[in-house]
Amino acid sequence: MDQGPRKTAVALLSVISNMALTAVKLVVGFLSGSVSILSEAIHSAMDLLAALIAFFSVRKSGLPADSRHPFGHGKIENISGTIEALLIFVAAGWIIYEAVDRLLDPKPLEEFGWGIGVMLLSAVVNTIVSSLLFKVGKETDSVALQADAWHLRTDVYTSVGVMLSLLLIWLGEGIFKGIHFDWLDPVAAIGVALLIIKAAYDLTVKSARDLMDSRLPEEEEIRIHQLIRGHSHDVHGFHDLRTRKAGGFRFVEFHMKVDSHMTVEDSHRITEEIADRIEKEFPGASVTIHTEPCDGSCDAKCLDGCLLPVKGDMNSKSK
Repeated sequence: MDQGPRKTAVALLSVISNMALTAVKLVVGFLSGSVSILSEAIHSAMDLLAALIAFFSVRKSGLPADSRHPFGHGKIENISGTIEALLIFVAAGWIIYEAVDRLLDPKPLEEFGWGIGVMLLSAVVNTIVSSLLFKVGKETDSVALQADAWHLRTDVYTSVGVMLSLLLIWLGEGIFKGIHFDWLDPVAAIGVALLIIKAAYDLTVKSARDLMDSRLPEEEEIRIHQLIRGHSHDVHGFHDLRTRKAGGFRFVEFHMKVDSHMTVEDSHRITEEIADRIEKEFPGASVTIHTEPCDGSCDAKCLDGCLLPVKGDMNSKSK
């Protein structure tokens, strides 16, 4: 299956699962009176909204470049991931507010069995769906799908935490008659909120980074250097390497030095070969190479990328 349909299919699965879990948690939360279950319902509602945003963004980001968007639509995934992260902060604030209110005004809980059951169901379903989202998100380098996956993986941890708190309340009140452990419920809800805030911070940093056109990770730039140096028999050097990323798309630009007597046809062939190797290594990459004549002398700008035998050896030794 092509990347586009795969991304859309798994994003749709996330929408459906979150819709079902939100409805079930709301019903059980109101029946039991558990603020931690209701907080989980709100968490799932945020997950549902995030899944809808991810579903829209992966469909839009796959559209080809056009006259209004000559660099494609990849950045919509970064925008999506940033919005999803901000939504998690909103959910966390609401949960803390409700939990503190319940600590100040405790209320007895009911229907422990249903509460424990729905949290177990939520943990199992979200483990499966988030694993699929992570798998497809990493294979397609989709920021939106990976952000959605982190939403659901956080939901797994919080669901397990709420389930354990309900289990402890149920067991504690059964063993220690007359002693109430209802305070564990809002405490668990606050724990849920703190985990959510941590996930939101990580998502914000990861999603917003590419909106600022940050360079590619160091290991990727090193690999690009290696691919260029693989043509040292034809290329005299390179300089002004610039890289950036938008969604799953990478952009690579640099200046390439070749023999000043080389024909335009030969220099074009070399340019195509290097671009093809980079694009094969990084699918979806857009490579722009500016060819320049080289007279054998390197200025400060191109010294690091000089591939001439003597200067190249000196340069490698200096490193």
